[in-house]
Amino acid sequence: MAIKYNILEIGKPGDPEAPKKFYARPIHAGEITLENLAADISYSSSLTESDVYAVLQSLVREIPRNIAHGYIVRLGNLGAFRLGSNSAGSETEEEVTAANIFRKRLLFYPGKHVKAVIDGLTFEKTR
Repeated sequence: MAIKYNILEIGKPGDPEAPKKFYARPIHAGEITLENLAADISYSSSLTESDVYAVLQSLVREIPRNIAHGYIVRLGNLGAFRLGSNSAGSETEEEVTAANIFRKRLLFYPGKHVKAVIDGLTFEKTR
């Protein structure tokens, strides 16, 4: 099944005089909640929906806790989460402090299986 996309005309941020360009953007079909995932997983396993939900909730708690301790969190074929940041440059090494860091973000790198699925996606233009 192809992922549907639409077309958006977008200008350059901060430069209202710059010519606008057209970009393809995927259309999301909705969302799946943690509860939905727990129910779906329980149907294909011997675990109850409550058991699966409890494990998923624990995962939600443990990923940021371990990221905060400086770990890369690898989840097998799913992929890995790690902390990324942006910082301002300084002229000398001595001038660099934690205050130079102005943006923190959680990065996700898909595992082999997830990457293969993503790489295999096709797209279909909508009107």
